[in-house]
Amino acid sequence: MDMKAAVDRLASNLGAEVVELLRRRLRQAVEAINARGFRRRKRATLWTGYAYGNLKEYFDWDLYFDNIFFSYLGESRYCRNNLEAFLDEQLACGFVSRTLLEPRARQHFKPFLCQIALLGSRQTGDYRWLKGRYFERLRKYLDYWFWYCDFDRNGLPVWDSADHTGMDNQGRRGGVMNAMEVEGVDLACYLTRELEAFAILAGKVGEPEASANANQHAAELKGLINQVFWHEGDGFYYDRNERSDEPVRVKSVAGLIPLWLGIVPTDRAERLVTQHLLNAEEFWLPYPVATWAKAEPDYYQGSRRGECNWRGPAWVPTNYMIFHGLEKSGYRDRARELAYRTFEMVMGEPDTREYYNAETGSGLGQNPFLGWSLLAYAMPLEYELGYDPTDIGREHIVPILSQALDIEF
Repeated sequence: MDMKAAVDRLASNLGAEVVELLRRRLRQAVEAINARGFRRRKRATLWTGYAYGNLKEYFDWDLYFDNIFFSYLGESRYCRNNLEAFLDEQLACGFVSRTLLEPRARQHFKPFLCQIALLGSRQTGDYRWLKGRYFERLRKYLDYWFWYCDFDRNGLPVWDSADHTGMDNQGRRGGVMNAMEVEGVDLACYLTRELEAFAILAGKVGEPEASANANQHAAELKGLINQVFWHEGDGFYYDRNERSDEPVRVKSVAGLIPLWLGIVPTDRAERLVTQHLLNAEEFWLPYPVATWAKAEPDYYQGSRRGECNWRGPAWVPTNYMIFHGLEKSGYRDRARELAYRTFEMVMGEPDTREYYNAETGSGLGQNPFLGWSLLAYAMPLEYELGYDPTDIGREHIVPILSQALDIEF
């Protein structure tokens, strides 16, 4: 990677003064992380982006995206520390709660544990720590998804509820607490990536049969995603209600996640991107990507009663997935636009925020926020480098912020 050329392009596109401001913002973020983001628990130092306010909890998919940011700085310890902390609390059936301090009884850890393990191990080149105990726990955690969360045995597990999806208030698509009836298209996408990551880990620890089985399972799941969730009439991927056998025809950002897998056929990608993602009445607002189509009747920006709102505002982790999904699907110009507009949105606030108003760009939620929103600062650099740390097939994880902008942890 030509770091100097990439930084030169950033300076040309943003202005040298903005690049220097970016350096200052990143150094401030690292300083705040070191001051507030770490806590000791059972002899281990753990990381949480929710270090401010009264929450101070550890969450599942947050951990994956937070550790991508750490990888920009050459730091991998918290992939292992936090992952072990969660797996150490695993039940005999394989269940791992998606929260650590106050476990949620029926909300299994979203499918990111294997991706976290792979991200950390690729940085160090060391997979030995997984052999035995933790590899078996990862196997059991994956089995739990398919044995205990797939009631009709069609190969597609269900979410517990909207809260379980991480998109907290998307009740019309995810269901109410403990309903366990919605097969999430996003869930199937995360599980596919998780199976592919598990296959690589299995190969590294001398489990070739497990590796082959996981790859075969991932291939089958990709087929189901395109078979079950695609709605030809609407040109969109919808969740499916397992009990009614009907699509949940609500346009959520979850329906765009298949782009991240790179499995959307060309004709479908054209419809999904041009008719929906780039539609100013749906997802492509002044600060895209809206997490809930603007045309939906219960769309709104802002925050009511302090809740995390996923019915309209832009969230950096979903922007990040879709950014790389656009690249995988051949929409590189649109990927560039999304990377730079997300960067502009986050830089428009004096502090990094939890999420953002997709119409005005104003920050919402936790203030300041040390978690996954920090990815926005590196999205233009990732674009200019052609770098994707979420690519399951990528062998090397590069500390791009350290090397390109001299940001040290």
